[in-house]
Amino acid sequence: MNAEAAVDIFKSLVLFALYIMSPFLGVVLVVGLIMSLLQSVTSIQEQTLTFVPKLIALAGVLLLLAPWALRLLSEYTVQNIAKMGGMGP
Repeated sequence: MNAEAAVDIFKSLVLFALYIMSPFLGVVLVVGLIMSLLQSVTSIQEQTLTFVPKLIALAGVLLLLAPWALRLLSEYTVQNIAKMGGMGP
């Protein structure tokens, strides 16, 4: 394996990880923003108030998107294992 192939594999891995995690991070970000606005409007300064809605939203998104994420992860794994066969001498 040469350096170009290693950089290509690492680049695809990072982009794939961002692609998989972006829906989860986006939902947590939106829920945190909404809760922050709610705290500002109501003047409630409780630190733990934002944690529970974020946790519930993340659990819901995990339940909804788990089949999608697992399918993509398995396809990516099979694709990389198939690439390994062609990398030998």
